[in-house]
Amino acid sequence: MQLSGTIHTFSKHTKLFVLFFTLSLAFGYFAGYKFLFMNTGFTPAGIETNYNGNEDAEDAEEMKFKKSEREIMSIIHNHVLSLSVLFFALGLILLTTSLSNGWKAFLLVEPFVSLILTFGGIWLMWAEVTWFKYIVMVSGISITLTVASMVLIIVWQLYFRKK
Repeated sequence: MQLSGTIHTFSKHTKLFVLFFTLSLAFGYFAGYKFLFMNTGFTPAGIETNYNGNEDAEDAEEMKFKKSEREIMSIIHNHVLSLSVLFFALGLILLTTSLSNGWKAFLLVEPFVSLILTFGGIWLMWAEVTWFKYIVMVSGISITLTVASMVLIIVWQLYFRKK
C-alpha cells in the first residue's frame, strides 16, 4: 500500500480534520511542559528531586518526598501507554507525507526509543541510579524536538507543500 505523498491528495475536509487533530495533539503534549517546569524547573537536580524527594535538604523551599513504588509505576505505566498511542497516531499521519524515507524512518522510531529511555531512566533514577537524570533530560528533549518536527512537517505538507 502506497501512503507516501498521499497527504497532498486529501480532500479539504480530511485536511481540516488532520490539521485540527494534529494541532490538538500538539497543544495537549506541549501544555504538559508547564506542569513539568513547575515540578522540575527543567534541571537535572529538579528531575531527581521530583522523583526521589528532598527531605534531607534543610534549605529546601518546598518539601518533596520520594515517590512510592506504586506512584512511580503508575507514572511510568500511564505515560508510556498514552504517549505510545500519541506517537503512533502522529506517525501514521507522517507516513502520508512526501518526506524522504530516511527522515521518515528516523522520526517514526525516535520517539519510541526516547520514550523507553526517558521512563526507563526515571525508574532507574528512582532506584538510586541517579546519574540517569541526565539521560532522562536528554531523551525528553529529543522526544520534544521530534514531536515538534513531526507537527511542523505535517502542517507544512497539508497546506504549503505541493506534490
